[in-house]
Amino acid sequence: MNWLDSTVNRALVEAVLVGVLGGVVGVFVVARRLPFFTMALTHATFPGIVVAAMLGVNLYLGGGLFGLLVVAAVLLFGRGRGQDFGTATGIALSGGFALGVVLVSAQDGFTKDLAAYTVGDLLAVGTGDLVATAAVTVGVLLLLALVGKELLLAAFDPVGAAALGLPTLLLDFALLTIVEVTVVATVPALGTILAVALIVGPAATARLLTDRLAVLFPGAAAIGVACALAGVWVSTQWNVATGASIALFVGLVFGTVFLGTAVRGRVRRAAAVRA
Repeated sequence: MNWLDSTVNRALVEAVLVGVLGGVVGVFVVARRLPFFTMALTHATFPGIVVAAMLGVNLYLGGGLFGLLVVAAVLLFGRGRGQDFGTATGIALSGGFALGVVLVSAQDGFTKDLAAYTVGDLLAVGTGDLVATAAVTVGVLLLLALVGKELLLAAFDPVGAAALGLPTLLLDFALLTIVEVTVVATVPALGTILAVALIVGPAATARLLTDRLAVLFPGAAAIGVACALAGVWVSTQWNVATGASIALFVGLVFGTVFLGTAVRGRVRRAAAVRA
């Protein structure tokens, strides 16, 4: 019997993959202040999902392809006169989701179940999902190894990056595309609603603990994997939703670390005053 024939074993492997992917990419999301864009992207790709369902093709492929159009639209709108990135993201979110609703309403007898895309099901992932997630994870990590420094420079100091002659528009497109691919790869496990938690939460938690990039990336990945595995364990033990369990662990870990660092900061300030 193949080890991956087990539902729980496949879920554990998928949990590790999405934990690493979400944690590493989340560092860039937090550094560039893209949580709203990430959340918007999960909703703005809805028309691609609807079209894929209508055509009978893979839902995540449809969402991914439409997501690339959303990324291009955000970059285009964001560089318009009097516009900014947040405004462009809001337009893409509302416009994309509205288009999806119109497509659904225009289809008489449209009964394709889109619940899996909305809430995800880590325990339902198949071998094909694992292969796809693994391919995305390896591809994203390789790309970040090649241009990660440039992406970070553009995130922390876009003016300096432009002064150095770096192609900032191309770097922006690359980063937003990486976020989009990560969202699509994470959705089968967590769904559109909860995918943001595993992308933003571990990186935000790691950021509370350290400013060192050499520690930040593996720390965020480790937190993401730990929360994902803990969520799978709770789900199998108590028969509750896996994605929601993972998101709750992410929130619990972030809250605990936040309170811990806040208390530590107050203790240090009090000690400094007494000294």
